[in-house]
Amino acid sequence: MADYDRQVLLNIPFDKPYRKLLDALVFAVHDCGLKARCALEEEDGGQVRLEKIFKIVQSCRFGIHDLSRTTLDTRNRLPRFNMPLELGVFLGVRRWGDRQQRRKSCLILDRDRHRYRIFCSDIAGQDIRDHANDVAQAITAVRTWPQSDRPSGRTLASPSILARQYIDFRGHLPRMCKNENLKVSELTFLDYRQLVQTWLEMNPF
Repeated sequence: MADYDRQVLLNIPFDKPYRKLLDALVFAVHDCGLKARCALEEEDGGQVRLEKIFKIVQSCRFGIHDLSRTTLDTRNRLPRFNMPLELGVFLGVRRWGDRQQRRKSCLILDRDRHRYRIFCSDIAGQDIRDHANDVAQAITAVRTWPQSDRPSGRTLASPSILARQYIDFRGHLPRMCKNENLKVSELTFLDYRQLVQTWLEMNPF
């Protein structure tokens, strides 16, 4: 499977308040020499959403799963379980898949490192990191993910340096968008991912 060892599933919320963390995670993943994938890249309206997830999970060795939106909805008073469901799919594929799939590695994020004990205690023992809804902490969590699972031969910048690189990129993003006839507020996931990759290729550390 082409690029399997470089691809990272982002199992994360897609609501507007989370966008700052989504953007930071995509940048951090690519700055670590990997490639971010998520359901937003698939535009086939005729395909069932879960089928899209199955397809991407199969193609990714790595997964970043953010459970911070497992809270009661203010309107319906029900929790959102999409992210825990997709984490379960990822772990199931790792457990029951072929030799390649059993090499999967995941990073579980939440706004509080110990909150999972209340709603999903069965994942105890997994690598759970907190981001406190903070961009710098989210970047640090990705950067300090166990390096034994990373592609070899690449030196990574320290978390604080990577965070400064991200700030620098965000400062250049409006000009990059203007050059491509794009608007920052209207970027699709694929648009944004390509801009991240282009900037990193032009600004190696």
